[in-house]
Amino acid sequence: KSIGMVLQDTWLFNGTIADNIAYGRPEATREEIIEAAKEAHAHHFIELLPQGYDTILNEEASNISQGQRQLITIARAILSNPRIMILDEATSSLDNETQLKIQQAIENLQKEYTILIIAHRLSTVRNADRILMLSEGKIIAEGNHSKLIKECKKYRDLYENEIIKEV
Repeated sequence: KSIGMVLQDTWLFNGTIADNIAYGRPEATREEIIEAAKEAHAHHFIELLPQGYDTILNEEASNISQGQRQLITIARAILSNPRIMILDEATSSLDNETQLKIQQAIENLQKEYTILIIAHRLSTVRNADRILMLSEGKIIAEGNHSKLIKECKKYRDLYENEIIKEV
């Protein structure tokens, strides 16, 4: 109950969107579910679905996009209210617009939770208080984004490559 996880591969089950968000806290009220979805930047797309929060997801949740599945799992983690949240490649397969929404959600969450982010996309960790850069299982650099841009060539090169790919 103290740790919430959002993985690269989302795990949703056959049931409504509301049920999927409330999975870790089935006693949650509809208002609490909606508030968690708003914090995760998922509320808008859910409201646009024909049945909104009562939309049934099939086993593979193929009736919504990968980014939407990811936002639902973030809402689920928020609703469970853990002290520590682990985001393991939570944005790796997302388009830039959805990644931006998730980054906004992460920034909001940083005020309330300790968040551990595991990511290859450096833009995902850019606003972190502390970044550990690993290579071959060893920490090769540590600091915030500004410090690493200035002091770590490998970090700077990876970040600049990422910016070029996004343009």
